[in-house]
Amino acid sequence: MDETKGMIGFLTGLVLGGLIGLAVGVLLAPQSGEETRDLLKDKGIELKVKAGELTDEGRARLQEAVEEGKSAAVQKKEQLTNRLQAEQETKKTRASKSKA
Repeated sequence: MDETKGMIGFLTGLVLGGLIGLAVGVLLAPQSGEETRDLLKDKGIELKVKAGELTDEGRARLQEAVEEGKSAAVQKKEQLTNRLQAEQETKKTRASKSKA
């Protein structure tokens, strides 16, 4: 029984607190709804422009990373090719020495 009373009291306080908060928010709002909508619209436009700039910057960074990756791959390929050729030459040399 005490648990039910406690729950009812809690819910009543929660609802009353919410209503009081809503009333205070409406009474103390610094601007009208129209001004708020205009502000949100302007901020939305600013965010859209900033998102476009960040997207362009991200694309540029990605392109740089791709170019660096291609360059690194070419260098690594050259290193591995040279190493493979050197090992093949070593094997040929050993094979010709063992025949002699």
